[in-house]
Amino acid sequence: MFALLAWIVGGSAETQGRSARDGRWSERTALAAMARWPAGQFLPVGTRWIWNYELGTLLVGVDAVMQSSTDGRFFQYIQIAVEPFIGPDGSISTYKVDEYQLDSILLGRQLLLLYGVTKQEKYAKAATVLYEQLKHQPRTASGGFWHKQRYPNQMWLDGLYMAEPFYAEYAATFHHPEAVADIGLQFRLIDEHARDAKTGLLRHGWDESKQQRWADKETGQSPEAWARAMGWTMMALVDTLDYLPAESTERKELLAQLGRDAAAVVRYQDKDSGLWWQVMDQGGRAGNYMESSASCMFVYALTKGVRNGYLPAEYRTNAERGYRGVLDRFVEAGPGSDVTLKGTVKVGGLGGDPYRSGTFEYYISEPVVSNDPKGVGPFILASVEIEKAGR
Repeated sequence: MFALLAWIVGGSAETQGRSARDGRWSERTALAAMARWPAGQFLPVGTRWIWNYELGTLLVGVDAVMQSSTDGRFFQYIQIAVEPFIGPDGSISTYKVDEYQLDSILLGRQLLLLYGVTKQEKYAKAATVLYEQLKHQPRTASGGFWHKQRYPNQMWLDGLYMAEPFYAEYAATFHHPEAVADIGLQFRLIDEHARDAKTGLLRHGWDESKQQRWADKETGQSPEAWARAMGWTMMALVDTLDYLPAESTERKELLAQLGRDAAAVVRYQDKDSGLWWQVMDQGGRAGNYMESSASCMFVYALTKGVRNGYLPAEYRTNAERGYRGVLDRFVEAGPGSDVTLKGTVKVGGLGGDPYRSGTFEYYISEPVVSNDPKGVGPFILASVEIEKAGR
């Protein structure tokens, strides 16, 4: 399954220097991120370092580069970033199960990688800790995972990416076929209840109780289609499909949902730049802007979807246009082999304190930054897929 010797021992000096010379954005950006954030720590020195989904987003990108590289530094970086959290008994430091955050699940994908490569039981035990969280995660009346304990009855699109690819890979690795129906249910509820009937886009959140201030009193939907939320969903679909049984009903349902999502996403792709707007269906409205993380997510999902036969081949054209737009608008090659990704919205949420209304005005008010792991990880993923398509 893995090229163990190549990753652990590492490539030759020639291989290790290749990405800085050959212009491949995937390896070059991964190496730049690794140099910028030693051991994966992207927070300022002195800030408390905890188990977090942003690190998971970055490492999924590094993992994708590693899969097609003989440079052992990529595997070593992942292990060094995750290792400090994992105790010999599989406990995860700073992780709090009673918070029931779906965000806490994403980094479990790297636990499965580490277990697959090293066969150290502590990684399997730690992954099982996260799997047990999903088994006990609070749910809406119809069975959907609450996004967090403190967000009752709410499903957010983000949660699909945080939880489902790990859930599916864990189930496939440790033989839990009963999980497949539950995975399908999570996607089905979002597909049925968060989709806007007019645009075909998914709204960021759905409150089944319809009690949240941001929730429509008839549909329970949040007010707008936030691009990164839709990006999380499409990445979740193409990554989860890799692990579902070929003849399962759930696989067929996810393929159909991916088709609906792709059709809606390309409908709102900017004709001139090939990019996507922060609030997807309001391109050109004052204050709205092209956003880099979502654009990278869509490029990744569309390209991988075509490569794996999940989507028709014509979507590759949309992906290539989007990728050219990302390079033109957001990517800056710095001195040496450094790479900067600009134009990433820092956060996006619903409710909470201070209150986040989910309106157009809210989404355009959040800060926009450079070199955020939520943008860098998807850019690496998009680059890997575009490079595969060009071979």
